[in-house]
Formats: sequence, C-alpha cells, structure tokens
Amino acid sequence: MLTIKRLSLADARILIEGASAKAVEIGVPMCIAISDESGQLIAFERMDGGKITSSIIAQDKAYTAAGAKRTTESYGTASQPGSPAYGINSAIGGRLLVVGGGLPVVVDGEVVGAIGVSSGTPAQDIECAQSGIDRFMTWMKSKE
Repeated sequence: MLTIKRLSLADARILIEGASAKAVEIGVPMCIAISDESGQLIAFERMDGGKITSSIIAQDKAYTAAGAKRTTESYGTASQPGSPAYGINSAIGGRLLVVGGGLPVVVDGEVVGAIGVSSGTPAQDIECAQSGIDRFMTWMKSKE
C-alpha cells in the first residue's frame, strides 16, 4: 500500500493567492492552475483579463510539472533538436508543455503537486508561479 502526499484544496487556494498577488503587482492578469502530484486539477482561477487560450495552457503546465516532477522550462531545454527529450512535447496528445510557467510543488523532498501559470511572457509566468510557491511555503512554515 502507498501513502501519497498531495496538496489539499486549502493549499491550492494559498498557491493561487500568491500567484495572483504577483500578477496584480506586475499588471498581468493570469490563468493559474493547481494540480495534485499526478497532474489532476485541484483548482483553477482565470483572473479578469486572463487570456482565454491560457486557461488550457496553465492547466497543461501544472500537469507537466507534476507528472514530470520538473519545471516546464527545463523540459523546453531538454526537448530541443539533438537533446535527450527531443519531441516530447508532442507526446500525450500535446499535453506536455515545454514553455516556462509550470513548477512542481515540493514538500520534504516530495512532489505533492504543481502550479501552472499562463497569460504573460514565460518569465512573467515563472515569476507568478514562484510567488505562489513562496506564499505556500511561508504558510506551511507558519503552521509548524
């Protein structure tokens, strides 16, 4: 039998809160998706003005980061011609994303979920996703 650590809905809300606060700060409304450790959606928010197409992109970024247990940005590097994962982005019906903005959420060395953010540039998406994780980690420490 396995014991699996995963994000709760309350955890997902904290991650979204942190990411959306950064999005407001930088003036870019985002689509923010939170998945569990297997890439299944827990929560999603499309901020007013978030791009419609970014709804699916954010969810797929979270799916990729959770399932691959790595950032989507690192997959981008590994999927270039001549690299070990060349063409991986066409796997699973094109669901694996190789653009920055998907980050795994790691607690005690285990991936417990992921955050995917989309609507800005890859750098803005990463910044907002990281802010979500930073808010979550601060909240986790305050509970100890």
